[in-house]
Amino acid sequence: MSLSRVFVIGALLAVGAYGQRHRVIVSSDIGGTDPDDFQSMVHLLMYADVLDIEGIVSSPYGPGRLEHIHQVIDRYAVDYPALKKVSARYPTPERLKAMSKQGALEAPGRAGFGAPTAGSEWIVRCARRRDARPLYVLVWGGIEDLAQALHDAPDILPKLRVYFIGGPNKMWSVDAYHYVEREHPKLWMIESNATYRGWFTGGNQAGEWGNREFVRQRIAPFGALGEFFETQLKGTIKMGDSPSVSYLLHGDPSQPAKAGWGGQYQRIWDGRDTVFERLTTEEDRVEVFGVVEWALPLPVGFGAGDRVKVLFDRRVPAIVSVEGGVLRFRFSPRDAKVWSYSIESSFKGLDGWGGKFTAVPRSGVASLRHPNWWIDAVDPAKAEGVHPGAKTVNRWREEFLGDFAARMRRCGTRIIQ
Repeated sequence: MSLSRVFVIGALLAVGAYGQRHRVIVSSDIGGTDPDDFQSMVHLLMYADVLDIEGIVSSPYGPGRLEHIHQVIDRYAVDYPALKKVSARYPTPERLKAMSKQGALEAPGRAGFGAPTAGSEWIVRCARRRDARPLYVLVWGGIEDLAQALHDAPDILPKLRVYFIGGPNKMWSVDAYHYVEREHPKLWMIESNATYRGWFTGGNQAGEWGNREFVRQRIAPFGALGEFFETQLKGTIKMGDSPSVSYLLHGDPSQPAKAGWGGQYQRIWDGRDTVFERLTTEEDRVEVFGVVEWALPLPVGFGAGDRVKVLFDRRVPAIVSVEGGVLRFRFSPRDAKVWSYSIESSFKGLDGWGGKFTAVPRSGVASLRHPNWWIDAVDPAKAEGVHPGAKTVNRWREEFLGDFAARMRRCGTRIIQ
């Protein structure tokens, strides 16, 4: 399919074929460890006339802050005069900034929740509004603010529809995830641990559809947002969070098992957690994307003043606690492979402990405890390489990228010197 033909399709979609206007809050680690959130934020704002965006929360792991959301909105402000000529339903830049909130800056600890934040309180406020429509919470980064909102206001659960870009984000916020999964099992949740990768992996990437060439031809020439987009990731598409937005644009969002731009999912199964009361070896098997917990008896002599640090693969820190003479920590492996961990301590009898374990794919029977929780399809025909479910996104690559390109043209062509 040529891009010119896709632009015609995009123009038809622009007049209202997206269906119901969905209420949306985005929780993003923009400006944090992965710059692709900047790209996905541009994509989100291009569809702000067909979605009722009610909030944008900075929920980072690392250095991301509210100011990084404002950076994208400032580019949007430059293009806003052109955009509002196409659709009066584009929100003003001032309105977008007013609904943008700072979320959790630090991990809450093993409990998975801590003190309320401006972001978590905004989620509660929006969920409690008198509106019959559900509130879609699109989690692009840490899940801590959602966990805090559910802890502080469990009454909002029936109104929420969560699309969580898991995988790496779950790895960094495993304790908050563990709290949500254990204490709020009735939550409506799509846990996209690998399906989202179909946005930038596989599909038709020939010629103008290539990750770099598409940006050069169809994104960069259009407006301040296009110019800004090109500065991210050296002008190469990743946009790993965008499937959560496109899930609401094409398909039936109430039916995760049905095909659509945001992927196709299956019901989650039980038994995804593993607990070890000893150091592990490469022979120990756990579920990839599951939750692994260690409860290790501390050696005699370990005192209240002794320090402990746990690192996975020498880079991912775990939150540790000492409870009743037992050292506890959790991890969620984002890849099927052999993982290692090491323990550093001021107590010589503990310093240097460590081990390995192997994360492998698993599946099971649909959970009765989690009746509304969905995960990547395990059907090998829907996998793109090692990424389960990714083909359920990249099969639509020409359509969703073509539609995005048609919308970028609304910003107007900028003069490139």
